[in-house]
Amino acid sequence: MTLKQAYSYSVQFLERNNVDEADFKALCAACHIAGIKNSEYLAHTEDFVNDSKLAGMLWRLKNGEPLQYIIGKWDFYNSEFFVGEGVLIPRPETEELVDRAVFDIKQLGQCVVYDLCSGSGCIGISVAKECPNAQVYLVEKSKDAYFYLEKNAKGIDNAHIINGDICQIIDLPKADVIISNPPYIRSSEISSLQSEVRQEPLMALDGGEDGLDFYRIINDKWSCAFNKKGILYLEIGEDQGDSVISILSNYTNIEVYKDLYGNDRMIRAVNKGD
Repeated sequence: MTLKQAYSYSVQFLERNNVDEADFKALCAACHIAGIKNSEYLAHTEDFVNDSKLAGMLWRLKNGEPLQYIIGKWDFYNSEFFVGEGVLIPRPETEELVDRAVFDIKQLGQCVVYDLCSGSGCIGISVAKECPNAQVYLVEKSKDAYFYLEKNAKGIDNAHIINGDICQIIDLPKADVIISNPPYIRSSEISSLQSEVRQEPLMALDGGEDGLDFYRIINDKWSCAFNKKGILYLEIGEDQGDSVISILSNYTNIEVYKDLYGNDRMIRAVNKGD
């Protein structure tokens, strides 16, 4: 089977089985089997691909397994990150959070950055790569997610990984910037998420009864971890801007930013300090 035939068959198979984003997932599957990037598809349409490997991928997609877990890695902010069962999948909206944080961090030069609830490390590792003068501390509680965090941080000298719980203060150098994409989905809404999203770890999704538990933890327990006038960056749910602002009693100059889809998605705030 040629790559072109594999792609065409994959689209039909996924559409027939009501898999969403069938065209995109078919392209990803076919190109992954061929060992090329999606952007290289047109140059390799007549290459032959392994039919049985493709069939295995398609059945896993049909059964609701996330594409990213099947491939085993995913692009985020100019890098590839290893992902799999037990770790949150990096999303494009989070790249915008990194963009804004990187701008501030580059102005600071030598500084200390925390990435709380780090997961795969896509935020903290991207910052470490973009800002070599920053020392980045990535904190993740889940043993499953930490497995991928360790793999992704390998060889990055200014990325320091910690298997720890943000509910407890960890002995680290004072931070100039703290970034976090914490769990922020209401517990009652988990069951209504897309089936693929429900394959991701509950620990990385469930933000408690109102979805705001971790913002309270960050405000109450981590404000004292800053150097004076440190900067906080948070990812939030699209309807959580006002609620998170009301929680951030230890911060000032709070701004809410929209994502590429026009939804409230990020908060930047300045620690009040002493």
